Amino acid sequence: MRNFFFLIVLFFLGQWLLKKLRRANERAQRGEAQAGGATAGGAHRARNGNGGHDTAASTPQLSDPLIRCAQCGVHTPRSESIVVAGERFCCADHARHYASRPTGRDAR
Repeated sequence: MRNFFFLIVLFFLGQWLLKKLRRANERAQRGEAQAGGATAGGAHRARNGNGGHDTAASTPQLSDPLIRCAQCGVHTPRSESIVVAGERFCCADHARHYASRPTGRDAR
């Protein structure tokens, strides 16, 4: 029982130590970034005009937005989608199936 208790204490001590090391590492990286801010990074922030927060680095942007297929609901890149009657589809089969279905009074 004593060994079990010792292992639990050792586990929590290790977790606490790792957390401290991560925080120290993050502070060191922030310090380097602030020290380098007087050079090229500072000029970039001044041009950026957002107070030093680089939104491009914090939120990744997709190069091509995903579009939902009107027939099956699968998301495909906008450049690969097929447009028929103002709707976007993932493949030609779904576009043909959608175009061939009856609409309006024919649907009754």
